[in-house]
Amino acid sequence: MSTLASIANISWQCQHTWKQASVNTLWCLLGCSIGDMGTILFFQLSGIPWPTAAIMVLAIINGLITSILLETWILSRQMEFRSAFKTACGMSLISMIAMESAMNIVDVLMTGGAMLTWWVVPIMLLAGFLAPLPYNYWRLKALGKACH
Repeated sequence: MSTLASIANISWQCQHTWKQASVNTLWCLLGCSIGDMGTILFFQLSGIPWPTAAIMVLAIINGLITSILLETWILSRQMEFRSAFKTACGMSLISMIAMESAMNIVDVLMTGGAMLTWWVVPIMLLAGFLAPLPYNYWRLKALGKACH
């Protein structure tokens, strides 16, 4: 069955799956936001004059790394560390990249650059949560796989 057919043939109304996809997405959001926002805050406070695009690329990379580290730590409580790391690295990069991209696009559009403010952070987090949520739901429903 093609991916397009599997998207069309699943029920998008399963409350249990939406709940599980939301929990998975929140864990991913926690991991991604630590590295992403930590990077942006570092450049914002240090005043190091990097181009906005370079800061955002580095923020995305750091967000992916911290998400993988958090997932490894969570999984290492259930399995051997090496297996936990391997599983975490195999998690859905599509979900994490969508999350990171949404957060950084919101930041740039709303602040004009790589800048955290008290009012933009909740909007960034909301965008980061909503962007991969349908994909995470589909992944659970169609493939029986969780990104977390």
